[in-house]
Amino acid sequence: MAHTTGLDHLGLTVKNLDQTTAFFVDVLGWEEKSRDPGYPRNSVTDGNMRLTLWQVDHSGHVTSFDRRANIGLHHVALSVASEAQLMELSRRIAAWPGIEIEFMPELVGDGPRKHMMFAEPGGLRLELIWSGA
Repeated sequence: MAHTTGLDHLGLTVKNLDQTTAFFVDVLGWEEKSRDPGYPRNSVTDGNMRLTLWQVDHSGHVTSFDRRANIGLHHVALSVASEAQLMELSRRIAAWPGIEIEFMPELVGDGPRKHMMFAEPGGLRLELIWSGA
């Protein structure tokens, strides 16, 4: 039996805190819960999951994440309630400035699950996934 009860939050470093926050709030409909400009960091939530976003320090060399070369986070997968919601969000995401689409919604294996992969403007690799049910 596990001694933990689930994910409290996930902390992610981003290129541009305001730009990434705007993506989560304006495109995905999340809520910004807190902001600490002195750190700088903030947190956003969809009501079930909380992300803490940390501004990278641009005073030194900044290296973008490479999922094939770095240990750690590969991507964050976010559930959506329906196929229609996945399709609508995919259109909104594709139209958002600075988005890098890896692939638009497609079947996972033989389906019926569907997912899409993309990087938001701050460089976070995200997946949206519909369970197929």
